[in-house]
Amino acid sequence: MTKHTAFATIPDMTTILVTGGTGTLGRLVTERLRADGHEVRVLSRHSPPYAVDLRAGGAVLDTALAGVETVVHCASTQRGGDERAAANLIAAARRAGVGHLVYISIVGVDRVPLGYYRSKLTVERQIEESGLGWTVLRATQFHDLMVTLLQALAKPPVMPLPAGLSDQPVEVAEVAAELAGLALAAPAGRVADLGGPEVRTMDSLARAYLRAADRHRTIVNVPLFGRTYRAYRTGAHMAPKRTVGKVTFEEYLARRFGNSGQRA
Repeated sequence: MTKHTAFATIPDMTTILVTGGTGTLGRLVTERLRADGHEVRVLSRHSPPYAVDLRAGGAVLDTALAGVETVVHCASTQRGGDERAAANLIAAARRAGVGHLVYISIVGVDRVPLGYYRSKLTVERQIEESGLGWTVLRATQFHDLMVTLLQALAKPPVMPLPAGLSDQPVEVAEVAAELAGLALAAPAGRVADLGGPEVRTMDSLARAYLRAADRHRTIVNVPLFGRTYRAYRTGAHMAPKRTVGKVTFEEYLARRFGNSGQRA
């Protein structure tokens, strides 16, 4: 597959559509592209004038894509329907003559047997076979998603952690910057993965979160079972050779909770 090496920025103002453009990642991609002087249309279910549920498609989707050169596809849901949404987007992009479809995926979608990961992998294949120019970027989990998980695990007095697991969280703004650059370059196929700066044990991430949030919990490492757990234990969701992110988990925590997030 083609690997991305450097951005060839398009000099003239380009019309770009960002799906999921009001979400955590899509909003930052939109801001980045607009700051560079490009016209960006935001497509989401509740954001006029292009309020569209991609799973349903419709005339508004065709209107949103009219005159668009590039689509950055950030819209996704764990509730199901990503494959149908991608099929509708691809069909409309073909009708509109879109030249480049950029998709954000997740490291490990081809190795971790989760239903959501399988769905993301199916969408990758739909895009590869679409006949459109395409670029797919896989990233590791975002810092804020890791904090959401740890907050949920810290609700009881004893904080259970899956034993033997590590993670490689990445700053969402860095992923947004990479996607924006890819959107302004030629289609590059499957590009190199984008991983956070450190591979960390779940125990160390949990303790950093508890310090930053000023919470006190007893941590208990709990062994789990099954194919998904084995995949995570072997690091199938990480890219240890692609530690290209710069913002550490402690730096993210410090920004979110205050200086207590900094590692001593």
